[in-house]
Amino acid sequence: MSGYQALREAAAWLDLDGRGRFRVAGEDRARLLHAMTTNHIQQLAATASCYAFFLSDKGRILGDANILNLGDTLLIDTEAASHDALFQHLDKYIIADDVTLEDAREKTTVIGLEGPHASALRGELAQFTVADCSATGIGLRVFAPRAEKQALIDRLEQLGAVAASPDDQNIVRLERFRPVYGLDFSDKHLVHETQLLHAVHFNKGCYLGQEIVERVRSRGQVHRLLVPLYVDSAVAPPTGSAVTAGETAAGETMSSAYSPALGKSIAFAILRSDCATPGTKLSIGATAAEVAAAKGA
Repeated sequence: MSGYQALREAAAWLDLDGRGRFRVAGEDRARLLHAMTTNHIQQLAATASCYAFFLSDKGRILGDANILNLGDTLLIDTEAASHDALFQHLDKYIIADDVTLEDAREKTTVIGLEGPHASALRGELAQFTVADCSATGIGLRVFAPRAEKQALIDRLEQLGAVAASPDDQNIVRLERFRPVYGLDFSDKHLVHETQLLHAVHFNKGCYLGQEIVERVRSRGQVHRLLVPLYVDSAVAPPTGSAVTAGETAAGETMSSAYSPALGKSIAFAILRSDCATPGTKLSIGATAAEVAAAKGA
């Protein structure tokens, strides 16, 4: 079975060592992260994780992260391109707090266990740290000491997981409509524009950027949205391709790839909100496209 098939139908492992990650320690760690992110960190149970955004004071998204409660520390798992910026952003706000930050990339390894059969293997990985977050939309993330990387991979393959490539990962995460920070949205965008509202706890109290999030929510004025498109072409449109509704500009594409399973391409696009309803017929040049119904992240 190929890695692509395993991601779609069974279980595959992905080398995610390139991701950014750092530990947050000290007695004030939960309080500080609670005030710096969009989700509820202070109620995060031991061994649990959540997905959250770090925002600027203008409500723009500086990065996204999976935040894991490891008991005595919190682990921030983020995109490689966001690691340094988020580390420095958080460090800037440590003033009189009992909080220390430690780059965890050299000491740890990260492997994704992805696909519909992944969760059934969780009980076989009790010696590792396992989080409920996925690179493709269905799966787990396994953290281990770097010295144990090969042992972890060997164990996953003994359990039937197949190695999958970054290209396999990219296609399947597009098929499952899982956007990536830095590819599909960035610091140019507001929380509501991403439609990833599971990253936000709307009753948690104050945090950096909350005023803008609440203002957008209360007024309901979201002028553009991130949506997936089905594109009737075997050639995926380049990032920044113009999307039109008839003769009118509707937006532009972000990341994309051809899906062998669907026989067409899939792209994310930032569109005017009036063009973002599932089923809306659009065009990318002379190629037909349609807004897809977004699946759960």
